[in-house]
Amino acid sequence: MNYKELWDSGTRLLTEAGVPEARLDAWYLLEYATGITRARYWLDPLAAVCEEQAALYQSLLDKRARRIPLQQITHQAFFMGSVFYVNEHVLCPRQDTEILAENALDRLQGLAAPEILDLCTGSGCILLSLLAERPDARGTGTDLSAEALSVARRNARELGLEARCVFAEGDLFSALEPGKLCGKDSHPCMKYDMIVSNPPYIATEVIATLSPEVRFHDPGMALDGGADGLVFYRRITEQAGSWLKDGGWLLVEIGHDQGESVSRMFEEAGFGSVAVIKDLGGLDRVVSGRYTEGDIHV
Repeated sequence: MNYKELWDSGTRLLTEAGVPEARLDAWYLLEYATGITRARYWLDPLAAVCEEQAALYQSLLDKRARRIPLQQITHQAFFMGSVFYVNEHVLCPRQDTEILAENALDRLQGLAAPEILDLCTGSGCILLSLLAERPDARGTGTDLSAEALSVARRNARELGLEARCVFAEGDLFSALEPGKLCGKDSHPCMKYDMIVSNPPYIATEVIATLSPEVRFHDPGMALDGGADGLVFYRRITEQAGSWLKDGGWLLVEIGHDQGESVSRMFEEAGFGSVAVIKDLGGLDRVVSGRYTEGDIHV
């Protein structure tokens, strides 16, 4: 078969399987399986494809037709200009989450050698992106999933950042207890200049209504935010002051309908300069607030 025939057949298969943006996903998989570029394709779309690459393409299409996320099939996700390894144990980095990383970088301006804590780090994409942009920064990532932390450590190695970050297994701040941190120059029980988090925030009953890619293939523990989706925000805002330096920042990603509730939690916990930040689609996406020593009520 040639490239055009493969792409057309892949598009039909994914369309019949109900995959959103079927033609685009069929192209990405063709690109991954054969190494073809768009420029090369349009020069000669009728060029023959070897049987081995065609068979690989078909196997990848079959997985996508079962609604396995594209990034889990290729084990590649793009975030803040870097490529991250992902698998079924972590959420795939999303463009919306770049709003959190970009605003975190804005608030780190003018601060020398910042120490950053990333709760529910998953693939490590937020923390590692901040470290990549700030060569003077160091970071700590925590997660309840040992499998997710394995992915984060792999990404740190592949991005050349492992010397400036450590990872610890545990439930939010409990992972910071003495003896739980591991890695080069680990610092248990320290205070941070910034805490960032993209915690589970989907209400339990809503999960059953999500797309098959999310419902069946994303890790449930990274999605479920309890009955109202706000469980983790309550815990984070209640405890964050104990782990922030005076003047430190807390930034969290939120669901589009959670801005009012989460910003109120920030204010009730004593944070100042509380702001709700919108994504490119105009939806509430991030809440940020600043800690002033003595004002946090824990």
